[in-house]
Amino acid sequence: MFRHLSKILIAVVLVCGAWQIGSAGKIYIKAWFAQQLLEQAWQRTLAGERHVRPWPWADTWPVVELVVPRLGVRQIVLSGDSGRVLAFAPGHSEASAKPGALGMTVISGHRDTSFSFLKDIQDGDLIKLHTPTGAFSYTVSERAVVDQRYFSLDPQINAQSEALHGNQAYEASLILVTCYPFNALQAGGDERFLVLARR
Repeated sequence: MFRHLSKILIAVVLVCGAWQIGSAGKIYIKAWFAQQLLEQAWQRTLAGERHVRPWPWADTWPVVELVVPRLGVRQIVLSGDSGRVLAFAPGHSEASAKPGALGMTVISGHRDTSFSFLKDIQDGDLIKLHTPTGAFSYTVSERAVVDQRYFSLDPQINAQSEALHGNQAYEASLILVTCYPFNALQAGGDERFLVLARR
C-alpha cells in the first residue's frame, strides 16, 4: 500500500514539475519569438517603412535602437510606454521629445527584464540612440532614486525656452526610468530609478 502510494506521489510530482518547466519554457519561447519579430520590424523601419508593427495586432512599433557599449546592451525601443508595450521592450514616452531631438527624451523599461542593466550603469557611460535618420550619443551624468508620489517629470519642457533662461539640463537629454529596487520581489512600488544622460 505504502509503495503504491509513493509511486502515485512521485508521478504527481513529476507531472507538476513537467507542467512548471513547460510553462516557464513557453514564456521564454514567446519572449525569444517576440524579439525576432521586433528585430524584423526594426530592419524594415531602417529601410524606410513607417510604423512597422512587429505583429498584426500590435499597437506599437520600433522607434529607436538603444545601445550601451560598455555593458554590451542593445535594445529596440518601441513607441509608447503602456504596460502592453513594456511587456516586450523598453518604450519611448510619446509625450517626450523624439529620440535625438532637442528636449527631454524619456524611455521606460521593466527593472527585471529590458532595463535590468541599469543597476550596473555608471556616471560617464555612453548611451547611443540610433534612429532611422541618424545616431545620437549621450553621456550619463546623474543617477537618482525618487518616489513617484512626490516627483514627476515634465517631458514637454520647451528646450528653447529652457535654453533662453540659462537652464541647459533639458536642452538635449535622455532619461531612462525603471522601478526600484532592482531586487524587489513584488512588481510596482513607488520608487523609481532614473538615469539622466546629456548629449
